[in-house]
Amino acid sequence: MPRLLLVEDNEMNRQMIVGHLKWLGYEVFLAADGHQAVELAADLQPDLILMDMGLPLLNGWDATAQIKADPVLATIPIIALTAYAMSDDYYRSMAAGCDAFETKPIDFEHLAATMERLLAGSR
Repeated sequence: MPRLLLVEDNEMNRQMIVGHLKWLGYEVFLAADGHQAVELAADLQPDLILMDMGLPLLNGWDATAQIKADPVLATIPIIALTAYAMSDDYYRSMAAGCDAFETKPIDFEHLAATMERLLAGSR
């Protein structure tokens, strides 16, 4: 069962996303801000990270850059999950080190396909 780290500061979004991910058969760990994301990524070394970009304390772009700068964690695929849907936001997410970009509201069918593609490539 793949282990995912979901980084999301909004409780309602967290519950909805976790429900979908567990239904799909994933083991899900949670972080509510960028600092927790960096710490948990190092501790858990999950198979994939779903990263909200608009986080408190340390935003998702900076958290992603920190995770990707660590040689041990650099190969973990990170998907940006964000309400920031402009092309500049896409490029900013890719520049930070994200491997894919998904906008909110989430299209769970598309997200599941993206996750499977990234997980298959990292195995």
